[in-house]
Amino acid sequence: MTKPIECDVLVVGSGVAGMAAALKAASQGLSVIVVEKERYFGGTTAISAGWAWLPGNKQGLEQGDTREEAETYLRNLAPDTYNERGVANFLDNTLEAVSFFENETAVNFSYPEKSPDYQMDLPGAKLSGRAILPVDTDARILGDKRLDMQPYMSSYTVFGYMPQVGPDLQKFFTVNQSFGSFAYVARKLLRTWFDAARYKRPVLRSNGNALMTLMVKSADDLGVRLFKSTPVVALTRDDAGTITGATLGGEHTGTVNARLGVILAAGGFSGNKELRQQYFPHDAAGDDHFTPTVGHGGDAATLALAAGGRIDDSVFSVGSWAPVTVFKYRNGKQRLFPHLRAIGLPGLIAVDRHGKRFGNEALSYHDFGGTMIEHNKDAEKTFGYVIADAKTMHKYGIGYAKPWPMPRGYFYKTGYLAKGNTLEELAQKLGIDAAGLAQTVAEFNPNAEAGIDPEFGRGSTEYNHFRGDMNHKPNPNLATVGDGPYYAAKIQMGDLGTFAGISVNEDNEVVTSEGTVIPGLLAVGAAAVSVFGGGYPGYGSHIGPALVFGYRAGRDIAKLAEARGVQRAGEPAARI
Repeated sequence: MTKPIECDVLVVGSGVAGMAAALKAASQGLSVIVVEKERYFGGTTAISAGWAWLPGNKQGLEQGDTREEAETYLRNLAPDTYNERGVANFLDNTLEAVSFFENETAVNFSYPEKSPDYQMDLPGAKLSGRAILPVDTDARILGDKRLDMQPYMSSYTVFGYMPQVGPDLQKFFTVNQSFGSFAYVARKLLRTWFDAARYKRPVLRSNGNALMTLMVKSADDLGVRLFKSTPVVALTRDDAGTITGATLGGEHTGTVNARLGVILAAGGFSGNKELRQQYFPHDAAGDDHFTPTVGHGGDAATLALAAGGRIDDSVFSVGSWAPVTVFKYRNGKQRLFPHLRAIGLPGLIAVDRHGKRFGNEALSYHDFGGTMIEHNKDAEKTFGYVIADAKTMHKYGIGYAKPWPMPRGYFYKTGYLAKGNTLEELAQKLGIDAAGLAQTVAEFNPNAEAGIDPEFGRGSTEYNHFRGDMNHKPNPNLATVGDGPYYAAKIQMGDLGTFAGISVNEDNEVVTSEGTVIPGLLAVGAAAVSVFGGGYPGYGSHIGPALVFGYRAGRDIAKLAEARGVQRAGEPAARI
């Protein structure tokens, strides 16, 4: 029999929560192993925008943001599910966690001038000072391990380059409108293509990929052992019921004994059909949800349930919703494009099967997704269509379908984009009510031309404007749907992770249905129930808490074990 691998802490999952826990634990001299079931490190964080919502950071404090304002905002965001103790623990540790990463690891953050909270009409909301970004980095700091990092989501890049939300992305939006933007984009793309040819992959890492690259570099520096392609088959426990480690499969098949415990950080369960059927209100049949996440197959939830834990779904929203377009590459492989940025641009509207608008398209992807689910709750399936006229398509495109001068044949062939010379023809191709669509456009246009949306309030908050075109007047989010031809992309429901999750106590220890602690087992990140009660406060509402509670778990795991008086007898562990 192969001798068990020994460590102090076993972390399951290599996304931001797991790596935060690993880095802090290792910085305290603990022996740490991180296991990742996927072939790449970084999880969903590595394909994300990388924002982290962290009120109480140094920029916010300098701008006068107060703890009371943050608490007020979060309380109003999800009043029926507000977690007072959890929010207090989050705010108590944000500055400490950020200081650790910036001062004791390779991770650094930038502090954008403008990053509005998603619900700017709520008390306590702020225009900036809460959401921060990782700095860009060069993947060559990892040596050959750079090829072990999760690549960008290909459908979300521009010919291999991943634009950053803000001024960088704005240059790409205006590439066909300004020589300065064209030159800027050309430089970015030429560098991307040169690096890809020379180094097998672009070496400039931005967004969440930069964050994970810097975290893996820090883990290497601290001596953390990183195992990829290594799923956890089962947790192990001793006769007293304490979790002692895990049985592993894949590249590192064997047993790990973790002296202080196991931290579950393997993401949520939106990729698990059975759990979706149980907890997602719109997906009772398990075929009406499409997740772009990486590794969110419910592994952490399954392990916790087998150990006696439970799923806590007492949240305002069980998932962080994101409308997606489902299409297929020429090789027949399914691809997804999450509509996280552009639906709120002027000239785009979203309609249902009746050709009617059903919400404010300039809301956050999560809030608009929730509106879409609610609107379709009595229908067989959850879907809609994003529609643009010729001018809007030429200027902005529709998500993955890029604007002029990008040829559109590929987008038709993959099923991403539909075209009709008239609204009636487009409606027929989509299978929606043509008269309803024509009426919607006729009613929408006069108000849009005046810069108002009496029906849904589109373009009425600074966050709405942030998602629009600030150079468009009189309202950055509103323009008429004018002359054809007309274009459309179907949107269905996806997510960025789950807010329902493993039930934990205030120390992130996994608890049973009776509320008793399962000794030696912690859960953080999207694996655990949302500290915000299912609310989505702003950019980085997954990554912010994941950084803080991952850090906190790594910091406190030894103290929690000591408080339990855990004695490891060295006897063979029983598999569960």
